Amino acid sequence: MNQREYSTGELIKRFLPYFKPYYKTLFMDLFCAALTTVCEIVLPLIIRQITNTALQDVALLSVRMIAGLGFIYFALRIIDSIANFYMADIGHVMGAKIETDMRRAAYAHLQQLSNTYFNNTKVGQIMGRITNDLFEVTEFAHHCPEEFFIAIIKIIISFIILARIHLLLTVMVFIFVPVMTVVCRIINRRMRSAFSRQRHQIGELNAKIEDSLLGQKVVKAFTNEEIEKDKFEEGNQEFLKIKKDTYWLMGLFSTSTRIFDGLMNLVVILGGGYFLMKRQILPGDMVAYVMYVSTLIATIRKIIEFAEQFQRGITGIERFLQIMDADIEIFDEPDARELKEPKGEIVFEDVSFEYPDDHNKVFQHLNLTIHAGEKLAIVGPSGGGKTTLCNLIPRFYDVTAGNITLDGTNICKYTLKSLRQNIGVVQQEVYLFSGTVYENIAYGKPGASYEEVMEAAKKAGADEFIQGLKDGYDTYVGERGVKLSGGQKQRISIARVFLKNPPIIILDEATSALDNESEYAVAKSLHELAKGRTTLTIAHRLSSIRNSDRILVLTDEGIVEEGNHDKLMELGGIYHQFYMMANEIK
Repeated sequence: MNQREYSTGELIKRFLPYFKPYYKTLFMDLFCAALTTVCEIVLPLIIRQITNTALQDVALLSVRMIAGLGFIYFALRIIDSIANFYMADIGHVMGAKIETDMRRAAYAHLQQLSNTYFNNTKVGQIMGRITNDLFEVTEFAHHCPEEFFIAIIKIIISFIILARIHLLLTVMVFIFVPVMTVVCRIINRRMRSAFSRQRHQIGELNAKIEDSLLGQKVVKAFTNEEIEKDKFEEGNQEFLKIKKDTYWLMGLFSTSTRIFDGLMNLVVILGGGYFLMKRQILPGDMVAYVMYVSTLIATIRKIIEFAEQFQRGITGIERFLQIMDADIEIFDEPDARELKEPKGEIVFEDVSFEYPDDHNKVFQHLNLTIHAGEKLAIVGPSGGGKTTLCNLIPRFYDVTAGNITLDGTNICKYTLKSLRQNIGVVQQEVYLFSGTVYENIAYGKPGASYEEVMEAAKKAGADEFIQGLKDGYDTYVGERGVKLSGGQKQRISIARVFLKNPPIIILDEATSALDNESEYAVAKSLHELAKGRTTLTIAHRLSSIRNSDRILVLTDEGIVEEGNHDKLMELGGIYHQFYMMANEIK
């Protein structure tokens, strides 16, 4: 996974475009924030006016004046309440919509990433990045512009008003602001690092939990519950340690800000008292001054308290961008076109391939022609590249060198969607989604009717056992199909391909989990499905490929034998050895 680190400025710059669809809401939210700020700033001025008037001459105070000022303040509070409701409701919804947009973008980007990315990234980490990490973005997206906007208004207006009351005292108070900013910035950097480590560790913890729970049958079979508990506890304690470090920094942050608050108040007490004694400040001005300084300190404190939320949001954005900046290795060429009604001739021209992450060379300078409608079988020792060769055709990986053509055109010139729509794959490791039998088979043709699904299941030899299930085609299969046997799951995956009805079929150990009776039934159906279609079959059970038009023996040295069953048996080479060994095992 891309672990690039970003500066705060770059993160904010990359985040700002997500506000674009909601700029009207953002503008209105900031306008409401300005209204609430005005309401708060006016109160000290009203108190100052009443106090100075009373000290000058109590007789100057009148019911009309007090009532007028009270009416103004009451009207402002009504405005403040409406504005605050808008900020709390619509402003938060805006943040939630931005979070939703980012999660959608992250999920869409993940769908485009190659197998290499997922081979090297823990699912728990990915889940954490698109769920928990983005939870913080709602508050960040709403409060970040709002809080900083309010703070700027309050600081500027407070400085202007206080400077007009007494410039020297104002400078004495505000001199602490830049010092406080520098100290807080230093601590904030360390807090961001701590939050990042915290997020990473929770992802690791999620990955360990997922791994252990999904493999719980293996855990119980080997009675390794205590080992799994120890592994979990190790990660759990590491998370606790990181949280302790985080809380220590938060405590240091909070303490430093309270010290600065106390120093600013001390300056007001000593300086304000001295200037009041020298009659350079009126009592009413002093009251207003104290109120404004209190407002200023409260604002600074709120910004500082928001710093924790800010760092959480920034960390979430950073981890989000680490997904978004992961390279899309398999993509449509600019001139890619739709693949329509392919004949199915596939040609490997001097193809070499190595995995991009570990540079493990699978094969080099491979040449192979698969004729349209041909039933080709591939056998060989494990690690020889059989599955990899088949994975190159639907572009699950791209070749390192050479070309693969389909009907004379490089497969990179076809759009990925249309290429894969014309290829049906039954993989060695069957994956069923959490849902019903019907939903899993219909995955091969979204929106398929029950009749179509049932017909596909009959062809795959699956209808009989499905009808025997408690709820038939509406039976819930459990997470990853845990409620079904291996053979049942494999027949459902084969039914998907029957339903998809593609012109090119890849069967990667498609019948490996079937008993002899089921294998015979499915083999007959596969034989019918393969008629007029290009079919590639990878098999260890050689009995299932005897009737193939051509059989390849693929090893780490490339294609070492080629021919039909009878020819390869006469040759007396690797295929002959495999076949004889299989018969001995029987």
